[in-house]
Amino acid sequence: MARRRRRACIALFLVLLFAFGTLMGLRTLKAPDGLPALGPGLELAPFERRPEGAPAPAARAPAAPAAPPPPLPPRTAEPRSSAGPVPAEAESAPGQSLRVYSDLHAFYYSWYGSPRREGHYIHWDHVMVPHWDPKISASYPRGRHSPPDDLGSSFYPELGPYSSRDPDVLREHMTQLKEAAIGVLVLSWYPPGMADDNGEPSDDLVPAILDTAHQYNIQVAFHIQPYKGRDDITVHDNIKYIIDTYGSHGAFYRYKNSIGKSLPLFYIYDSYLTSPEAWAHLLTPNGPHSIRNTLYDGVFIALLVEEGHTHDILAAGFDGMYTYFASNGFSFGSSHQNWKAVKNFCDANNLMFIPSVGPGYIDTSIRPWNNHNTRNRVNGKYYETALQAALTVRPEIVSITSFNEWHEGTQIEKAIPKKTPTRLYLDYLPHQPSLYLELTRRWAEHFIKEKEQWLM
Repeated sequence: MARRRRRACIALFLVLLFAFGTLMGLRTLKAPDGLPALGPGLELAPFERRPEGAPAPAARAPAAPAAPPPPLPPRTAEPRSSAGPVPAEAESAPGQSLRVYSDLHAFYYSWYGSPRREGHYIHWDHVMVPHWDPKISASYPRGRHSPPDDLGSSFYPELGPYSSRDPDVLREHMTQLKEAAIGVLVLSWYPPGMADDNGEPSDDLVPAILDTAHQYNIQVAFHIQPYKGRDDITVHDNIKYIIDTYGSHGAFYRYKNSIGKSLPLFYIYDSYLTSPEAWAHLLTPNGPHSIRNTLYDGVFIALLVEEGHTHDILAAGFDGMYTYFASNGFSFGSSHQNWKAVKNFCDANNLMFIPSVGPGYIDTSIRPWNNHNTRNRVNGKYYETALQAALTVRPEIVSITSFNEWHEGTQIEKAIPKKTPTRLYLDYLPHQPSLYLELTRRWAEHFIKEKEQWLM
């Protein structure tokens, strides 16, 4: 009798242990109840909340959830230690064998450098950012990474620590974007002579990016970054410069709006750092230096972080909002559970909502104290959960964070298994380095089919 009781207890214990393990695994796919603090480079500047004066969202019939596409066929894991040949299907690029979709955008970074091109590493040797609390900061490593074995990334690129100026790298990136069906590369951009704290000016690289993208039938939009002194007046100058300098290029992206007019589309990162009143000077028809109904008019997309930003974005005269961050639960805007309410608000106010999806998030190589914001990839399940959430709200455009932001571990670019004397990098095993390109194409094709149904 005692033996049976003992067996029953052991069986019950094993069942409870399995259930607990399953719940902990699913936790990585779910937004946490409380939003974590933002890290350096992501912190919000103080701003004054505007009164809730915007029109209430119109009531809408609930959208039927989009059915997921069929799963990918199983792949045999064969780790590669160096860049392999371009897949046969993409070798015809810049041919037309693979279709790309202009409703699928991917954030792209051209800030990387290597000794072969620039004489030294750029960005791959990123500093380890200290925590703002000195007591916490003292518990974590400081200093700068030391490529090629020690990168400012938790993953290791198949191309190695490359230079963004390498023509072969640009061609390979366009090949991968095309494999993923991504039709618009959204280029992180600073004005001439400016760069982020860890980079160097790269506006002179834009012509090569446009030329290479054009060969692969990919278009280029601009993601205007925050820089010292950025305001409505300097952004007016930026828009004029971009359109005058690059607007006639065949790869320059223009979005066709509801009245059939094709206008350049600009993403404005950290748009909340400038007041809605200042943006309105530029983006409303009666603003003192308005670009509306001029040669420099466009579609301007603001970053949505906090819930109150929705009304600020509307008052500022923006045409829409995007969420950027790939960490579900990191902010109001990046939390999948809020996207339906945001889409309803946008629909009620004639704004575009562009949800941003990512394959995961891990920035502990450059912010070692920020592990609470890590989102595990779960062999692609995290990415597919985000894509499913985006399609459920029926967006015009889906943006991907990112193609190659390696510091924050949001890249869909090919990565390989890598172990060095000091580092063991994460990878995409048991899948191939192309896993996230394949998932992106599969969901892109599903997205386009779903859109055709929505428009019927």
